[in-house]
Amino acid sequence: MAGLAASFGSGAMTNSIPEMDDADAFFVIGSNTTEQHPLVAARIIEAMRLKNAKLVVADPRRIGLAKLADIHLMHRVGTDVALLNGMMHVILEKGWENKAFIAERTENFDSLREVVKRYPPEKTAAITGVDPGTLSEAAELYAKSAKTMLFYAMGITQHTTGTDNVKTLANLAMLTGHIGFPSTGVNPLRGQNNVQGACDMGALPDVFSGYQRVSDDDVIRKFERAWGVGGLSREPGLTVTEILHEAGTGGIKGLYIMGENPAVSDPEARAVERCLRKVEFLVVQDIFMTETAKFAHVILPAVSFAEKTGTFTNTERRVQLSRQAMKPLKGCLDEWKIICGVATRAGYRMGYDSPEEILREINEVTPSYRGITWKRLETVWGIAWPCPNEDHPGTPFLHKERFVRGLGHFDPREYMAAFEVPDEQYPFLLTTGRVGAQYHTGTMTRKIPLLEREAPGAVLEISPEDAVALRVREGSMVGLESRRGELRLPVHLNPDIPKGTVFGTFHFSEKNMNALTICALDPVAKIPEYKSCAVSVRRL
Repeated sequence: MAGLAASFGSGAMTNSIPEMDDADAFFVIGSNTTEQHPLVAARIIEAMRLKNAKLVVADPRRIGLAKLADIHLMHRVGTDVALLNGMMHVILEKGWENKAFIAERTENFDSLREVVKRYPPEKTAAITGVDPGTLSEAAELYAKSAKTMLFYAMGITQHTTGTDNVKTLANLAMLTGHIGFPSTGVNPLRGQNNVQGACDMGALPDVFSGYQRVSDDDVIRKFERAWGVGGLSREPGLTVTEILHEAGTGGIKGLYIMGENPAVSDPEARAVERCLRKVEFLVVQDIFMTETAKFAHVILPAVSFAEKTGTFTNTERRVQLSRQAMKPLKGCLDEWKIICGVATRAGYRMGYDSPEEILREINEVTPSYRGITWKRLETVWGIAWPCPNEDHPGTPFLHKERFVRGLGHFDPREYMAAFEVPDEQYPFLLTTGRVGAQYHTGTMTRKIPLLEREAPGAVLEISPEDAVALRVREGSMVGLESRRGELRLPVHLNPDIPKGTVFGTFHFSEKNMNALTICALDPVAKIPEYKSCAVSVRRL
């Protein structure tokens, strides 16, 4: 998400979900939308059915949405920048760019033109595997549709080139003028509930709430006054992967983990376990016992969404009020109460009395949330930030007349291969993701018998062509090995996967695919390359 910051602000969805009803076309890349964001996928399918909207899907697998698409760009894993640069090459060659938008709303266009000039369809095809004719058709559909919405998810961000991928998507949107208007935009679909709200509230290492930089002296002074303290640090903190590395080397002695299960969800999972064992004091706060909690010295039982009152911010920046629907289990507390208790016992009296009081402070110190008050949320179904005052209706789409920084800055990127590519010893490429019947590390969904019946365990999906070469059939056991470990898994033959690529999920801790993935990081966003690593597959 950080890649959009230069031109687009926070990196949130620029447009709203209801606007999908009026879109003429959709471009979905790096998102298995029907399985992971089914309500968004339903809006796409409905727009196609009722308005004859067109759909381009770019995904290395023939996912469900790709089977409904007008055009499927089945590019190789990790070649997104080359694919997008190739599309922009065609757009410029054919004169389909939005010349007025480029002249009035952007800068550094000449640099973009020089870079994408090096990605003609034939060269792009050699890198991505996408036919030049299909590439040109996709470029035309995206550029020439009056209102095109672009959606992406973690298939774009979870690479060592994730920031490059996002910046290149921003370049494509600005090149065609599909930004700053209704039913257009660059729209990241968040991977977990309230990720947007967590980021908005400063759960990032370099910002306070509302993406106010910790390095800004005026911002520091404002928060020192609000909290009645002095000496707040101006130094950015560490990301999740950096924190665990520091814990493993002894640089961090104590960890407090809330609602996260890194023992399963982080790459090189066995190394993560070593780090968790080494830390001197580990606190885990969660609603269920997790694999990470098994390493904890103290476990703090929190409550689920249905047991508390507060606000959530969804993927389209809409803040909504959520009411308590059932009493908490005995011994469990709201997270804010737990945090207040810990802070007070640690020497800082954090004396909030209610979620409403906490939101009042958010209104006071966060400009983009200033007008999103408790009283207003009680009478509406949600308000999208930025909302600078109580008379403001909220902002369905961003950048109506100008970008946050003024002019949108083209930031062209060259294609770079994944950190680890297949070779003679590890000839297959492993990419990971989710299935519709399970969620993330299975902390909640694996307690539901119906969902366990639908997806009871880890499998390795391979193409029938590779299955013939390996002499395996449906259900055969194989050894899946990377440079970091090995798993034994049953095979599922999937004709929607290209030859040379295998796919697995990380829902199942007993066969944790993240024991094999690599902790190679994007240099800017520090996101691991979950979507690509080299593996071998052998028949057992």
